[in-house]
Amino acid sequence: MKLQDTLKPVDRRLAMVWRIGAGAGGIFLIVFGCLGLADHPGFLSTHGDQVTGLSTNGALSILSIVAGAVLLVGAVIGGNFASNLNMAVGVLFVLSGFYGLTVLERPEANILNFRMSNVLFAFIFGIVLTTFGMYGRVSSHLPHDNPFWRERIEHEEPQPSGPKTFVKVLHPNPGPTHPVGH
Repeated sequence: MKLQDTLKPVDRRLAMVWRIGAGAGGIFLIVFGCLGLADHPGFLSTHGDQVTGLSTNGALSILSIVAGAVLLVGAVIGGNFASNLNMAVGVLFVLSGFYGLTVLERPEANILNFRMSNVLFAFIFGIVLTTFGMYGRVSSHLPHDNPFWRERIEHEEPQPSGPKTFVKVLHPNPGPTHPVGH
């Protein structure tokens, strides 16, 4: 597979959904990060600042801006790249939710100032972003004009055609049998 094949959009409708997901998620994260930095939080502060109902500190704000910028780059590039990026960043957000769960009651390890609201946001945002990335790619009922359906059909082996037959097995084990207990 060539790099240019992964960068060009495979279907305009699908590419638009992937771009919208990456763009909206990126804009939200950048706004959240900028609002978090505007309040001058401590870089690794484990208490204090709240922005849009989520706790933050300098490290989380900068990390949010970087993740948002990466998503915006994906929205600009579009195509399969945006889809793959949405799925990857979505999975990272779900993993960050698990990180948040493990450090909720340990202030010395909670360097990103996670609270339960941040954990819930990470899970929900991660699942939504992953869903945007998988849209039109993962389903058992893809339409026939979908490029991913066409690719699956090309790699599938043909099924035998014709009437179904019934084969009766008279002797499944041709050798002598030795039943236990006789």
